[in-house]
Amino acid sequence: MKRVEAELLTDGGNDAVVRLPSRTFPGVLIQGDTLSALRNDVAELVELCAAGDLEEATYVAGLLQADLNAKLQHYTAALEAHGIPRPF
Repeated sequence: MKRVEAELLTDGGNDAVVRLPSRTFPGVLIQGDTLSALRNDVAELVELCAAGDLEEATYVAGLLQADLNAKLQHYTAALEAHGIPRPF
């Protein structure tokens, strides 16, 4: 394990925006349980598509998109608050 000092651009809760010393742009810290939930949502979406249940797949995809949109908005707001340009 290596200890480093990082810049915390938002509160330390879920989806904290953090910049590591060797990186130009910050990243989003996703807790393990949140990462697992995202993976499970994608797995459910794949299963629904494979089963041909496009109505339910569309619903699940919409929820996943809304969650990712919220995370991206949180990230871009943090960058804007600190005068950091977007990497995209």
